[in-house]
Amino acid sequence: MLYAHEAVKALIIAAFVAYLISPAVSLLMERTKLSRIAAVNIVYFSSLIVLVGVPSILTPIFFDEIKIVAQDLLDLSNEISVVLSQPVQLGGMVFHFEQLGASLANVQNVVLTPLPEKALALLETTSVGVLWFLVIIVGVHLFMSEWPQMRVRLLELAPPLYHDDVRELYRRVRGVWMAYLRGQIVLMIIVGIVFTIAWLIMGIPGALVLGALAGLFTLVPDVGPFVAVTLAMSVALLEGSSWIPLSNFLVAAIVFVVYLVLINLKNFWLRPYIMGRSVHMNEALIFIAIMAATILEGIMGALLVVPMLASMMVILEYLRRRVLKLPPFGDEDGQQLFDSPQKIGSLRRTSIRAQAKAKKDL
Repeated sequence: MLYAHEAVKALIIAAFVAYLISPAVSLLMERTKLSRIAAVNIVYFSSLIVLVGVPSILTPIFFDEIKIVAQDLLDLSNEISVVLSQPVQLGGMVFHFEQLGASLANVQNVVLTPLPEKALALLETTSVGVLWFLVIIVGVHLFMSEWPQMRVRLLELAPPLYHDDVRELYRRVRGVWMAYLRGQIVLMIIVGIVFTIAWLIMGIPGALVLGALAGLFTLVPDVGPFVAVTLAMSVALLEGSSWIPLSNFLVAAIVFVVYLVLINLKNFWLRPYIMGRSVHMNEALIFIAIMAATILEGIMGALLVVPMLASMMVILEYLRRRVLKLPPFGDEDGQQLFDSPQKIGSLRRTSIRAQAKAKKDL
């Protein structure tokens, strides 16, 4: 059962990745008149080089840096333990921190000392996931190259009487995912701009690059923002601020506090607001769904729960109308997913004016 769950998760990830990069295939086919297979191969292998090749090259470097940082933390802990083992005299008062030093030594033995070995063990255990990773990358190519035929076959599974309904239902569900993707792009841009401005105000070197990375990494819940703030704090520790007259350590602490404020505003207000408006769902429901999915399924659950929930609501609404013998699709159902807010407002104003004119004529 566990392996079946992992297999389904791997295929869902593959389908989502294929969906994200499929617009590049369509664009390449339109611009160059290439066949679908040729366009898929170009986009697929180019993406594979970027997403797999670059991390593969950088992983040994980062692993060595992790061991260096761990050793530096170990040395710093040893120095602090030595200082705390001796009484500290200030004026006429003597302070004893021996117990604190002993506690720090225990933390060092439990956490810091085995850190390099644990990092190596972690790196070794990740090899178990290589097979699932292969399933994902092969699945991405399968979905990209065969999706038109797969879509036709899936639609034909419905009884002939319902073919038109299924096609319209597919169009509306696809509209949900396109709206979600647009919302993610808007969220990435806003987060990138906000963090760039914040780091510029604080005088952090490379603020533009750090802000752009923060916007890009926000696509991945939890892990992405953690990587972004780690990079910003590392720069602050190494370079400090261009104008804040404090030590690099304090500047890094301020960076972390600013990050906590901004990231919580993003998680608790901005993300639910943008996602809710994108797929026309209540912001509170979006927030609850994201939190629950993060707890139950981790990163991928938080990333996919919003479009999946919105798609389910579209399907359930169709089933409800069918059960009640109503027209399968209302005049406005689903159309708002494809219209811009300006167009929606214009249509509503036109409708209101028409109703007012009708009442006046009466």
